[in-house]
Amino acid sequence: MFNIPEVKLGIIAVSRDCFPVSLSTARREAIVKAFGKDIYNCKITVENEKDALKAVEDVTANGANALVVFLGNFGPETPETLICKHFDGPVMYVAAAEGDGDMIDGRGDAYCGMLNCSYNLGMRRLNAYIPEYPIGTAEDCAGMIAQFVPIARAVIGVKNLKIITFGPRPQDFFACNAPIKGLYELGVEVEENSELDLLVSYKAHAGDPRIKDVCDDMAKEMGEGRYYPELLERMAQFELTLLDWAEEHKGARKYVAFADKCWPAFPEQFGFEPCYVNSRLASRGIPVSCEVDIYGALSEYIGACVTCDAVTLLDINNSVPRYIYDEDIKGKFDYKLTDTFMGFHCGNTPECKMCADRAVKYQLIQHRLLEPADSEPDYTRGTLEGDIAPSDITFYRLQCDSDGNLRSYIAEGEVLPVATRSFGGIGIFAISEMGRFYRHVLIKNRFPHHGAVAFSHCGKAIFEVFKYLGVKDIAYNLPAGIRYEDENPFASIT
Repeated sequence: MFNIPEVKLGIIAVSRDCFPVSLSTARREAIVKAFGKDIYNCKITVENEKDALKAVEDVTANGANALVVFLGNFGPETPETLICKHFDGPVMYVAAAEGDGDMIDGRGDAYCGMLNCSYNLGMRRLNAYIPEYPIGTAEDCAGMIAQFVPIARAVIGVKNLKIITFGPRPQDFFACNAPIKGLYELGVEVEENSELDLLVSYKAHAGDPRIKDVCDDMAKEMGEGRYYPELLERMAQFELTLLDWAEEHKGARKYVAFADKCWPAFPEQFGFEPCYVNSRLASRGIPVSCEVDIYGALSEYIGACVTCDAVTLLDINNSVPRYIYDEDIKGKFDYKLTDTFMGFHCGNTPECKMCADRAVKYQLIQHRLLEPADSEPDYTRGTLEGDIAPSDITFYRLQCDSDGNLRSYIAEGEVLPVATRSFGGIGIFAISEMGRFYRHVLIKNRFPHHGAVAFSHCGKAIFEVFKYLGVKDIAYNLPAGIRYEDENPFASIT
């Protein structure tokens, strides 16, 4: 996935001048050894402000783009927090547990020092990642650092991201509209373009000598009988158009995501639906969200950074019929009917996340709308359809509301191994207490119908990413017996 940052860690130990500096230094060396992976080991143990500047200069010169600050003892409050101020990248703080020496000269009091460290970070309005329990042995701290890596990767990605859009939102999809103010607050750049710009660039790629290789790759990916051979050249031309646009327009940014208008004009003018091409880019870490959903593209990109895996964007689409629930779910899985729903989109989910019967087909709804009645599908072909494969999932979204405030939600669940009997790229999702979450988070907080899907349980990391980015409102599905703020306490009586 070439559009995802590579995290290069550095570690700096800090020491309070009234404690032995050797305590922090030795404990830092133990962490580096326990971590056992690539991490730049800064030999400057920070005791004062000048040390802090030298240490930051050292780790930066040696390529670190994410930093671990380790309190081997109580730690110097000002210098240790100035490290965070001067380092250009995500920073985590961890501290040493006692037990590796005597309790007279070998006691470090980092348990106490972490409190003042947090206090001073707040005084300076600095944000850093502090694990749930940030005190540990060398092995414990090594584990915390490993958990920091996907968080750091997402933060680096967002701070260096440009979202490129094509076209205004479709008339009936204002649900995907949102102020871009929140993007700038996160450090994300936006480039908005016309669909005509995209069409001109697409036409300029006609006859591109690379098209044949892309066609061959598409045919190999899908397998014979699972695509329209006569569509491959058009779709390959479009894929190259997007890839070249990303490279030529990223400017000062390192990473790119797209939010494109995909209907109603697109298929008739380009001659196909873009969904399958969008799915291929998503599998390489370049999300292409549907219906110019800018925050959907951002959400997808965060999940791609956290997991280093393909993600997708789906409608929280329809309820599961009672007969499917009774036949295939009830008694076999520990979910109520209201815990289940179908996640659907026209065909943008990467083929690696689909069941074996997936195929490039046509968009049934657009065919009804755009092509003559009773005609064979023509330019509405190009969707990747089939049931989404069973998997653990995290359903989540970062959104800017109409007042310009960033809000988010996260819920873990699974795609059930149950046939949908429907069309599109679709799956039966199960999330504990989804019915209440749907009403008291999604509806109550006015989230749009699109949700990003990561194909693993990664809610813990995404939660920390949202926190690090300064998102105050992070909602999640509450277990039975714990009411949402606006949930009617008498509802269960009636």
